[in-house]
Amino acid sequence: MAKVVTTIEEFKAEIGKENTVVDFFAEWCGPCKMFAPLFDQVAESEKDANFIKVDIDQLREAADEYGIQSIPTVLKFKSGEEVNRHVGSLGKDDLVKFAK
Repeated sequence: MAKVVTTIEEFKAEIGKENTVVDFFAEWCGPCKMFAPLFDQVAESEKDANFIKVDIDQLREAADEYGIQSIPTVLKFKSGEEVNRHVGSLGKDDLVKFAK
């Protein structure tokens, strides 16, 4: 299961790792709720990436810093630098490719 990050310090530490995939979501978001189990499933199977989740209502600072305007939005970081972004849900195969 993907780790839910709740502080900006924790967020910065997590994205500083070699390969991190971030799901920006909100509890009230229907598409986010549908995407969450898939994200967690891929997080369990893909050990080459670090998967985290950020609730935009709890960690607005991170959402603002990365210009998150629609959710779900998935960002990929390599050593603290954003290298890819996808707005909306992804299928399992596409999420696995996104994480590689």
